[in-house]
Amino acid sequence: MLSQSVVIIGGGILGLAVAERLSRVGHVVTLLEKEQTWAAHQTGHNSGVIHAGPYYAPGSLKARMCAAGNRSMVEFAQEHGIAHSVPGKLIVAVDDEEIPRLMILAERAVANGVPSRLIGADEAREYEPHVSAVRALRVESTGIIDYPAVTRKLAELATIHGADLLTGAKVERILADHEGVRVLHSRGEVRADLLINCAGLHADRIAALAGVEPEVRIVPFRGEYYELKAERRDLVNGLIYPVPDPELPFLGVHLTRMIDGTVHAGPNAVLALAREGYDWGTVNLRDTIDALGYPGFLRMARNNLGTGAAEVVRSLSQRVFARSLARLVPELGTADIVRAGAGVRAQAIRRDGSLADDFVIQSAPRQVHVLNAPSPAATSALEIAASIATVAGLSSHPLAY
Repeated sequence: MLSQSVVIIGGGILGLAVAERLSRVGHVVTLLEKEQTWAAHQTGHNSGVIHAGPYYAPGSLKARMCAAGNRSMVEFAQEHGIAHSVPGKLIVAVDDEEIPRLMILAERAVANGVPSRLIGADEAREYEPHVSAVRALRVESTGIIDYPAVTRKLAELATIHGADLLTGAKVERILADHEGVRVLHSRGEVRADLLINCAGLHADRIAALAGVEPEVRIVPFRGEYYELKAERRDLVNGLIYPVPDPELPFLGVHLTRMIDGTVHAGPNAVLALAREGYDWGTVNLRDTIDALGYPGFLRMARNNLGTGAAEVVRSLSQRVFARSLARLVPELGTADIVRAGAGVRAQAIRRDGSLADDFVIQSAPRQVHVLNAPSPAATSALEIAASIATVAGLSSHPLAY
């Protein structure tokens, strides 16, 4: 296959996974990241979970790429000495009303090839002695990892393979024609045969800059985390998740023992007033107007008023947040948690108000735009990169890691 020049926009885990893969097979790669560091936004602010994939519709991109990504991400971590662990997790039904939804998850897990089994309350407490559960789904292959470390390793490997990785390079203008693309940025410009957009929270705007009408609009949702105080960390051994609302793409407030031994609790999901709004005090008028003025968001909001209001209350009240955790671990109270960081999820919404529930990759001549890659995109990053390479005609066969 002939070598081509490729410009990639976005220095999160996905953009750098694409850069590493394409440079490894001989393509000329330039990557542009507007921040001064890698993994500055979604990659660096997530819960660090290597997902196994019981939630996703069988046959969907998420289901297929998460199952494969679970394996390839662990293999990548093992090969490169990146801190990780595979403790497995419990998805718990705390009352009988949640059992039917738990059974649906169990069926999806089987369909998606996820190593898992339904267990009773007594066995659930063998894994998590303090958990509240009438039944649970034990998912064996769920892990935890340091995703920023993965991203830095991908950047190192891409550089070794000859990729030109630029930080502090904010894209300002994109000119595209039948011969290729020209990207003007704050550090200069780059010409290439092909553009790959992995800009995450700004992916729809990059697509528009390139002359493509994005099929979805990015609306930012902030996920806020708490952390268990050191003396209460022994209440959680691994990962404890609730049975999620099937109408929403969020997995619900959960408990995760991290690589460093801390236990994170969260996230909730509230509308962020800026695409990089990690707290209520950060407001970007353009971002807010774009979200509130988008017909798709207004339709979605009308259909979920109660849920949205409850999330705002939980954001503002530590007591209410702690109450959500106590459904999973009754011994947890308000005094046991302290505020930790927050992340912003780039949620893609269609004009009809529906939430994009699968990865969305939109192509145009000499362009590939990743317009929806929320969780489990970090888990699936190596697999999504392989798919993008194939879609772009830059690779004809999978590569082992």
